Amino acid sequence: QVQLVESGGGSVQAGGSLRLSCTAPGSGFSIDYMGWYRQAPGKQRELVAIIANGGRTNYADFVKGRFTISRDNAKNTVYLQMNSLKPEDTAVYYCNANIRTMFRIGDYWGQGTQVTVSS
Repeated sequence: QVQLVESGGGSVQAGGSLRLSCTAPGSGFSIDYMGWYRQAPGKQRELVAIIANGGRTNYADFVKGRFTISRDNAKNTVYLQMNSLKPEDTAVYYCNANIRTMFRIGDYWGQGTQVTVSS
């Protein structure tokens, strides 16, 4: 059973930085794209950033220039470096990955990590 394990959330003041990590422990599977989504209270989940296996990235307009997504394929890990954080970045951040196992190909989700930015 493939799982995505997130870490790195927390509370920070506006202008501060946080780094999120998401790892898929184990072996016997391959990972295509990996990404980060977020969901604020009362709002729909939205894409923050995504990175393909080869390194190509795509960002939501509201994080361009502030957030950087990267990955370490050898460690099955994706990172989200968040700088110049704003109160409106407050949300639960979810890791997402498209994973191929022996039995299925599909999207997997992390448990979510809370990011709170105070003004």
